[in-house]
Amino acid sequence: MSLFYHMSLGLSVYSEVICVYDGLILGPKLGDLIMKIEQNSHLDRYDTEILRALAVDGRMPVTELSKKVGLSKTPCQLRMKRLIAEGYIRGFQAVLDPMKLGMDQVVFVEVKLKRTAEDALHDFNEAVQTAPEIEQCHMIAGAFDYLLKLRTKDMQNYREVLGRVVSTLPHVDSTSTHVSMQSVKD
Repeated sequence: MSLFYHMSLGLSVYSEVICVYDGLILGPKLGDLIMKIEQNSHLDRYDTEILRALAVDGRMPVTELSKKVGLSKTPCQLRMKRLIAEGYIRGFQAVLDPMKLGMDQVVFVEVKLKRTAEDALHDFNEAVQTAPEIEQCHMIAGAFDYLLKLRTKDMQNYREVLGRVVSTLPHVDSTSTHVSMQSVKD
């Protein structure tokens, strides 16, 4: 079963909905995603069914998908291409298990920049894109400027990444690290 792989290794949604779709019991994230798809008034029933089916199995062959949604192969494929072109489907990738890959340590880093002029923000944003250790980067309104989510092998590896990557990002003034003890909802 696959959804989307992004550096965040998942999607963030807001509630604890459990959903049953096509005989499968889906967890909160996928249940929420499917409910949001159903609420989108710009999509017809076929588009919604295509998105629901691909959210459960992004590798589903078009032949199987067309049977599932009740269309012939060509219209189903055309709708899929349109949904991709319009940005409803952002990609088809594998969801990796970071623990199996030895990336057990999750830390959140508050970053305060020396200045927040547009050029400084742009420089920081560009540099973050090149750092694979940084899974997520959010610009924040509040006491600091950015919140980063990093995943490393262990605390020793994080300390190395902090010095080699995070502290060398453009315009960084200070950082504050918060170590995740357990992921309750990822």
